[in-house]
Amino acid sequence: MPYGIEWPKYRMPQRSHLSEPNFTPAWWLPSAHLQTLWGSLWRRIPLMTRPRERLWLADGDFLDLDWYGPDDPSAPVVLAIHGLTGSSSSHYILGLQLALARQGWACVGLNWRGCSGEPNLLPRGYHSGVTEDLAAVIDHLQAKRPKAPLYAVGYSLGGNVLLKYVGETGTRCPLKAAVSVSVPFRLDLCADRIGIGFSRIYQAHFMRELVAYVRRKRQALEQRQQHEHLASLDALGTLENMRTFWDFDGRITAPLHGFLDAQDYYRRASSRYYLGGMRIPTLMIQAEDDPFIGIDSLPEPAELSDCTTFERHEHGGHVGFIGGSWRNPDYYLERRIPSWLADRQAEPLNDTCSDS
Repeated sequence: MPYGIEWPKYRMPQRSHLSEPNFTPAWWLPSAHLQTLWGSLWRRIPLMTRPRERLWLADGDFLDLDWYGPDDPSAPVVLAIHGLTGSSSSHYILGLQLALARQGWACVGLNWRGCSGEPNLLPRGYHSGVTEDLAAVIDHLQAKRPKAPLYAVGYSLGGNVLLKYVGETGTRCPLKAAVSVSVPFRLDLCADRIGIGFSRIYQAHFMRELVAYVRRKRQALEQRQQHEHLASLDALGTLENMRTFWDFDGRITAPLHGFLDAQDYYRRASSRYYLGGMRIPTLMIQAEDDPFIGIDSLPEPAELSDCTTFERHEHGGHVGFIGGSWRNPDYYLERRIPSWLADRQAEPLNDTCSDS
């Protein structure tokens, strides 16, 4: 059996009633913060065996891909894309992989540069608009499984990159459909939002993780004696007093990745400016009480293409959306996303998704 497991055999699905949104937040997770924190702090995922594939990029760096599910060459493949400071081992990626495997689909978890447990080889890292790396992964998956329908699901930062990519590629997008969850559509507004009230706790956490990411990279470059790359990092200056996203993105993200400053990066990388160009079926799932993303960041209906289903919930937190009982939680995203994707697999491309 592939990977030592007898996976369900993939069959062409019929349309499913489960694709209709019916999320009710758990009474025992009444706040946006509890919805946000539950998965990472308290959820336990069964041990999973996931073969890892290393993808070498044109610039000499690498990305690690963690596979789960059948190796049937015709079974659909879903690319799962994690958020800021996450990895393919984030609870929402693992949960999605388990859910997709139950319907006979394969799912590959992408690790952005330096996020797989091993620092990447170049001074640059990843950011909210890094569509060139996403494009390289999608091209690789197409070549690896040319008979398999290809989908993608992105969470938070990963969702922003995915929507930007779909909008940029338009009618050339090779994906059959895409799903995004808890996307920071306007990075500048979200950088402001996370610095308000209790959300500053999240901001402090992200700053610690991002600074540690750069320090691990610097240490690895020293060990490899890559003096030219090390000089590029040293030229950025001190890592002290990184308190806000504006600080980090202005002093680290922008100069490392060819942006003028934080404002230039936020403008060019924010997915909200690319939504009108999307030409494949796309589901967006957002919560109005997301502690990272203010309502002012969410797009207006006129900004969306005809291919888009914008699912906006009153509650759900950031990549939360947990219902059910304490003993038997219902992870709505792991029910909704596979079912919605199965419905897209069961139907031809809608005419409204063609370029007009």
